[in-house]
Amino acid sequence: MSRYVALGSSMAAGPGIRPSAPGAPLGSGRSARNYAHLVAEQLNLDLVDVTFSGATTAHVLAERQRSAQPQVDALDGSEELVTITIGGNDVGYVPLLMAASLPAIVRRLPPLAGRLRELFDRDARERALDDVTDSLVEVGTAVRRRAPRARVIFVDYLTLLPSDGVPAAPLSQEHADLGRLVAARLEDVTAAAAQATGCELVRAGRASRGHDGWSADPWAVAAGLPLPWRPAPFHPNAAGMRAVADLILTQAVKD
Repeated sequence: MSRYVALGSSMAAGPGIRPSAPGAPLGSGRSARNYAHLVAEQLNLDLVDVTFSGATTAHVLAERQRSAQPQVDALDGSEELVTITIGGNDVGYVPLLMAASLPAIVRRLPPLAGRLRELFDRDARERALDDVTDSLVEVGTAVRRRAPRARVIFVDYLTLLPSDGVPAAPLSQEHADLGRLVAARLEDVTAAAAQATGCELVRAGRASRGHDGWSADPWAVAAGLPLPWRPAPFHPNAAGMRAVADLILTQAVKD
């Protein structure tokens, strides 16, 4: 059976989508119905899923995350397929959206106010996005080096917010606009990294326009209280994971 390694953050792990993956580390948020598991089932691949909620590009490349080794250590060169969804935590994308969904009185509390000012600072987000461009190229390069026979596919993030001008309560227009800016730039830098490193790209963000958490047919979860028995806010739901899996399957079999 051919080997498939899935790398990435919570956007690939699927926190709150039941059931959890057997043996998943505590806090990883790894679902047995995330896109990697669905793809592996359809293609009859031997899946090694090391996706982990909260992961950054550094956790993919070199840093341990809790008890987990750097994610690229899962690669042994025998892989047929590798997927990568990473970068959002480097730039504070979901933390920004989660913070923006808090009541204003909570955001003004002294323990939070300083951190949130930086998170909501457009220039700071732009600098982080500039930095993650090089980091994503490093990820693509490292994966290509360690898995030279594999098809390596970057999978960008699902669209989480409605289109410009459509309300995304409880987020303010200003915060929603900042979130959309970060999302658009993440799509761009992921595409650039894929091209620069000879990897393929699945444009989940583009495919999911109109399927945001506020839509009639959501592939992601809108703002809300994080609860362990349901998909996490600002993350894919089960329908979103199935949709991303279908996009990857289409890409994987087109050649």
